[in-house]
Amino acid sequence: MPATNGDLTAKTRTFAVLTILSNVAGNSFLTKGMHDLGGVGNSPLALIGALFHPLVAIGVALLIVWTLTHMALLSWADLSYVMPVTALSYVVTAFAARLFLAETVSPARWIGIVLVTAGVTLVGGTEASTSAIQGKPQ
Repeated sequence: MPATNGDLTAKTRTFAVLTILSNVAGNSFLTKGMHDLGGVGNSPLALIGALFHPLVAIGVALLIVWTLTHMALLSWADLSYVMPVTALSYVVTAFAARLFLAETVSPARWIGIVLVTAGVTLVGGTEASTSAIQGKPQ
């Protein structure tokens, strides 16, 4: 049975949320793990060794999830919808950095967050144009 437009819209929104959350969580874990390790330098061997730190490994795994959900989302939804909506991850990342990593977020960044939020609100209020790929089950 072919997917209805309502099914695709719900799937698009679900994958957008998964994309945003995996991006924010992945980058947060990666940052925390790398801060715990301290300066590892730019040596490829040191960076590969950093992958074995538990927080870094979790961050990398979540960023793999982000990549896969983003790829899936882009396979059926319009780029002009996906990119602005998933830009909400910038907003959530700033809050996560402040709350969980104790980072200082400058007033200029908060203004940028307000602007991104306004843009996401405008784009998110439009219909998420999605399409079933002919011959492919959804």
